[in-house]
Amino acid sequence: MITTLTERLRGLASLFWREVAKFGAVGGVAFIIDNGLTYYLMHGPMTDSEAKARFVGASVATVFSWIANRFWTFRHRRQDNVLREFAMFILINGIGIAISTGFTALAKYSFGVTDKNMLFAAGVVGILVATVVRFFAYRFLVFNKELDEEPEFSHDHEIIELHPHTHPGPAVESTAVAGPAVERRAVRDPDLPGPPA
Repeated sequence: MITTLTERLRGLASLFWREVAKFGAVGGVAFIIDNGLTYYLMHGPMTDSEAKARFVGASVATVFSWIANRFWTFRHRRQDNVLREFAMFILINGIGIAISTGFTALAKYSFGVTDKNMLFAAGVVGILVATVVRFFAYRFLVFNKELDEEPEFSHDHEIIELHPHTHPGPAVESTAVAGPAVERRAVRDPDLPGPPA
């Protein structure tokens, strides 16, 4: 039982770290989309609206992130109700966008930062904070369909009566386990009394 529990915990830990790795890969691409678009907008069409530029970049990255996480990172945990899942995803990402945009707005309006590169960096810090929040929110609130439990070993016993002409001797006990059938047969000892083999 302890071995089975240990294997189960090891499997869950392995799955968790695979999810973290995939989430990190998706997050890396989303990070490039978010910051690339934001940087372009800050130095182009939205030169005087840094917080809005961050909002647009984060929104585009969010749509990419939902698609990638749904069909790759958490594909085994995605909910059957797509609309509910998407609504939860938007809610969680709304919080994430508020964090990253909030860091930019805070730097500009509360601390009087005017340098675009510093405002950009403030948004990056906000993204890092929001990423931690997003992972756990995705894992436990958005893509939270439980995995099927691994089959338990059966400890049921059954008595198998062997045909007397082919296998002489008393009936033997067999333990049924998951996987190929395993049968323990009694071996006739010629030194013991009883019918000849």
